[in-house]
Amino acid sequence: MSGKSRTARPDRSASPGAQRPGQAAARQQNTAAARERKARLAAARQAQRGARRRRKITVRAGIAAGVAAVIAVLFVIFQNSPSSSGGTGAYPYQVGSPGSGQAAPGFSLAASTGGTISLSAYRGKTVLLFFQEGLTCQPCWDQITDLQNHAAQLKAAGIGQVVSITTDPIGAITTKTHDMGLTTPVLSDPNLAVSQAYQANSYGMMGSSRDGHTFIVVGPDGTIRWRGDYGGAPKYTMFLPTTSLLADIKAGEHPSS
Repeated sequence: MSGKSRTARPDRSASPGAQRPGQAAARQQNTAAARERKARLAAARQAQRGARRRRKITVRAGIAAGVAAVIAVLFVIFQNSPSSSGGTGAYPYQVGSPGSGQAAPGFSLAASTGGTISLSAYRGKTVLLFFQEGLTCQPCWDQITDLQNHAAQLKAAGIGQVVSITTDPIGAITTKTHDMGLTTPVLSDPNLAVSQAYQANSYGMMGSSRDGHTFIVVGPDGTIRWRGDYGGAPKYTMFLPTTSLLADIKAGEHPSS
């Protein structure tokens, strides 16, 4: 043996990839923590999805409740509408009271043509009264235009005068008739006194605060000859051709069929 001492060599029996116990434990902890974070994130996402679903259900329930409320209101309106068959024609109508054979309630109201107009002023003439919804109903004003355009046909049917009645203020009515070039007198009944006397406010989609679309023929002696309430349920007609109106008048006081 030589006198030189041999240098101790490191033990290479352990694998280079081997880990110390402390390192393995740390890695396991990290892995567990990562899994826990993923689980918490997944749970949070699940909770968010659940919250969104609940919000959607709540919104849908609110919409359904709103629709149900509207249907309920319409049902009440239909149920409370004055009874009389509306018929199945293109322009069905009802017949309210006072009707044919009854005295027409008198009135004196401010007119779009200036001053006041009284029903008694037309004694000796056949007058067509047209109760209508007013400024919020453009078809009602188009109706007056159509009546004016068929003045000759109305005269041939024996109607000497058309008078419209609504509940708006006389100033606004006068402006409207001027803008549309209407010569038919439109009377202001802001307190509904005349409308209620004729029950013309019982046949409209706006409840009893406004008139519907009612035509009443008053004879020369002040007696009602014919009546048609077109503004009631179920169609709430706001316009009908004057030719159809004249046909209904000619047929007599009977609901359309």
